[in-house]
Amino acid sequence: MYRKVMLVYLFVTFSLLVAGCQEKPKPDDRLQEYVDLWNKEKFESMYNEYLNSSTKESFKKEDFVTRYKDIYEDLEVKDVKVTFKKPEKEVDWDKETKAGFPLKITFNTLAGEVSYDKEITLTKEKQGEEENWFVDWEPSFILPEMEKGDKVGVESISAKRGDILDRNQQPLAMNGEAFELGIVPKEFNESDLKKLSSLLDMSAESIQGKLDQSWVKPEFFVPIKKIALSERPLALEVIELGGLYSKRVPAREYPYGEATAHLTGYIGKLTAEKLEKLKGEGYTAQSLMGLSGAEEVYEDQLRGKDGQRIYLKKEESEEVVTVAEQPVEDGKNITLTIDAEMQKKLYEQMKSEAGTAAALNPQTGEALALVSTPAYDPNDFVLGMSSEKYKKLADDPKKPLRNRFPIAYSPGSTMKGITASVGLKSGKLDPNKIYDITGKKWQKDDSWGNYKVVRVFDNESKVDLESALKFSDNIYFARVGLEMGADTFIAGLKDFGFGEEIPSSYPIYKSQISNDGTISKEVQLADSAFGQGEVLMSIVHLASAYGGIINDGNMMKPRLLKDEEHEIWKENLLTKEQADMLKTDLRKVVTEGIATKASVKGKAIAGKTGTAEIKAEQGTTGTENGLFVSYDQNDPTMVLAVLLEDVEEAGGSTHTVEVTKRFYDSW
Repeated sequence: MYRKVMLVYLFVTFSLLVAGCQEKPKPDDRLQEYVDLWNKEKFESMYNEYLNSSTKESFKKEDFVTRYKDIYEDLEVKDVKVTFKKPEKEVDWDKETKAGFPLKITFNTLAGEVSYDKEITLTKEKQGEEENWFVDWEPSFILPEMEKGDKVGVESISAKRGDILDRNQQPLAMNGEAFELGIVPKEFNESDLKKLSSLLDMSAESIQGKLDQSWVKPEFFVPIKKIALSERPLALEVIELGGLYSKRVPAREYPYGEATAHLTGYIGKLTAEKLEKLKGEGYTAQSLMGLSGAEEVYEDQLRGKDGQRIYLKKEESEEVVTVAEQPVEDGKNITLTIDAEMQKKLYEQMKSEAGTAAALNPQTGEALALVSTPAYDPNDFVLGMSSEKYKKLADDPKKPLRNRFPIAYSPGSTMKGITASVGLKSGKLDPNKIYDITGKKWQKDDSWGNYKVVRVFDNESKVDLESALKFSDNIYFARVGLEMGADTFIAGLKDFGFGEEIPSSYPIYKSQISNDGTISKEVQLADSAFGQGEVLMSIVHLASAYGGIINDGNMMKPRLLKDEEHEIWKENLLTKEQADMLKTDLRKVVTEGIATKASVKGKAIAGKTGTAEIKAEQGTTGTENGLFVSYDQNDPTMVLAVLLEDVEEAGGSTHTVEVTKRFYDSW
């Protein structure tokens, strides 16, 4: 019995000793745990494990957790950083029931940074079986000066989008106005629906769908369609119908319409998918952003930054307290190197055909015109295009929605000027060497099988470089390519920028020597030398390459922004003497060769034609693209490259020459 009592005594004594050795919880340790959860936005754990009883009586769990989450999400709160200072002197917390600490709360919001100091109090109390320190919480820990019942508001001030201007400060894209036509349902006679449908080129179902929206009330103005201010007569006709009204609203305008459509692109609302990708970058479901063309490429400069204000509306006093404010920053205007009137003139000559053109200043690299035809009216996209009209554009075989000037095409015989440059620079082309060429077909030897190079004209049997350029002799350039060799030819094309990114702020497709960048067969080398094979280049690069010849062997970086410095992209492609010789030959292409139809009174037009055959194999019939690269030797400040698709029935490259001439006549 004695032993049993003794064991119980020892056990109790040991337990008391252990309990005495265990460290009691400290408020600063508890607060550190709480702050760590706060920084990680673990609101549920903050509520469940760390709030004192009086706080939980005042605020239900849903009020606390949901309020935090909703406000943080709505205000785009991120980078939460909460810190506190521990007491400098040791405190005997066993004797205390309350503990206060200075707290610093910092986070970023859509309206900028919020940073403020608060005093936080922890109280000692028993919850469950254990005594511990618990946080005395209030709403001002979410936002400064926030009290129970306050409403959080966000005010947004839209930034003004920058204009897109041409080199002469003519607007290509600007902030303007449009007519918004709408219906007040209680005044509208449904018998007029058919007539309204016809006037607005909208289906009756789509109009009715707008009237059936859940928010619509009989006395509300229901927007139906926006139209350009230039369509004022239509607006007047529409509002003659009962219940139809119009008002002026802000709208993006594109004064040159179709002529600059692919260059400027247009703005529009974001899809849900795109909005998700841009989360945190200041876009909302109501935001408009560049969806194509320069509007998209230069979005960051043009868009500006909306002004934002976060405020509290007090429940009792209706007082408004500003929490954070981000001033509005309007977008910047951008000036392009484009001459809008030149662009318009070119478009007018080409608009009925599928094609593209690039006009560049060979001395500076400035793009003076970048045209893609046919086109669309970007104003229609901004104002709201009907599904029927969009379908018509999308189904058009000439593909007016396709932007052609960045695309890489087969250069056809315009490649010959580049091949000649490579041969001259490498020393493997003697311009005075005469090739004996008879007939229209040629092959190196029987190893080529049935394949033969075909030339268009056989009026020359003694062919040198001048004659070959004047009459675009495929056989001559095939033989030059073979004598040059694949390694020299490829190295020369790389010197001209083939296979590398085009150094332009506006994205342009890379040019290629071949699909895999190599030339392994003689036939491919022969074809590539006169512009067939797998060689591809954009109209912009083609104009730049000829600009390098015109600019005495220095090819400039293509530029579209006026404030960019002009820089040499590729230098010493030719000596001045070699460049002068090629310029003389290019002039003779027009005065004595196959481009005589390019002659323009008062101008000394020089250039090179090209026909790119798009077909599966030799001997089959395919389509043809006609090209013409040209410039006026009396004023060598512009090189113009034009490509027209499907010209086989219109006269091949001669048709492109004629279209180009009409432009020169009008400019």
